[in-house]
Amino acid sequence: MAKDGEGKGLKKKFCKLCIEKVGFLDYKDDKRLGRFVTDRGKIVPRRVSGTCAMHQKQLTVAIKRARLLALLPFTSDFYR
Repeated sequence: MAKDGEGKGLKKKFCKLCIEKVGFLDYKDDKRLGRFVTDRGKIVPRRVSGTCAMHQKQLTVAIKRARLLALLPFTSDFYR
């Protein structure tokens, strides 16, 4: 039997924000927050982006604040 992850081509995802040593995510940093939002405006889940739990919580709060201040869109204009 194969061990966990062996032969499946899976590699461990690391938190990009921990590697960059980001202590606090600011809602005004729309370039960084934009990496974690899909083209439809959805927040990328933790299992896809590879962020740790602490940074994922900071991301969601910062993205929601940026949306309220119109720095990031709630949805795309695709359906209009």
